[in-house]
Amino acid sequence: MASHIARRLVILGAPGSGKGTIASRIVKTYGMPHVVVGDLLRSHIQRKSEESKVIKEHIDKGLLLPDELVLKFVAGELKKIRDKGFLLDGYPRTLNQAKLLDKEVKVDHVVALNVPADEIVNRLKDRWVHASSGRVYNLLWNPPKVAGKDDETGEPLTQRDDDKPEVIRSRLDTYDKNTNPIADFYKKKNILHEFHGRESDKIWPEVKKYLDRVLNEPIRKQAA
Repeated sequence: MASHIARRLVILGAPGSGKGTIASRIVKTYGMPHVVVGDLLRSHIQRKSEESKVIKEHIDKGLLLPDELVLKFVAGELKKIRDKGFLLDGYPRTLNQAKLLDKEVKVDHVVALNVPADEIVNRLKDRWVHASSGRVYNLLWNPPKVAGKDDETGEPLTQRDDDKPEVIRSRLDTYDKNTNPIADFYKKKNILHEFHGRESDKIWPEVKKYLDRVLNEPIRKQAA
């Protein structure tokens, strides 16, 4: 594991873009804490506080949480580890969240993954799951031993509604609508770096080359 100056990173990427794969490689390579906002919120739900009830109600109904509430949890977590650096994953999701975060904790670099929509549709449309265990199969590169059946239980596999092509395209449209203003916000700050491609194994070397360079540059004076 290489030793680098502690930096604060954000990763952006649409559902199915390989964001999880690239994020895990960044964390493993550079040894920084990985803050996944969905996991952070789920951990707060377990605490059974008044705020956790609000979080659970919104998540159960598929509603976006109030920006100020999410910021409270995210900023609180980041301030604890900011001297170690971090990779923030799953936040910000809107321009307002990006602006609120900027007032609380300064971000050094933003890694944005741009994978063509047709590639993402092809990846996700062949994904099937075993509902009770969460095991995931892909008909192209990780098919079940018996078509339509879970390897371990033999129970039928199902396809999530949001993995159907028409739903995927709608999700991608929503993602672009929300994320393009965020990308523009970080671009104006000169901290956005975009990576284009169809395969994570080809995108990753470019991400690593970029991070190897910027993580060793003298750190700029930053607030927060």
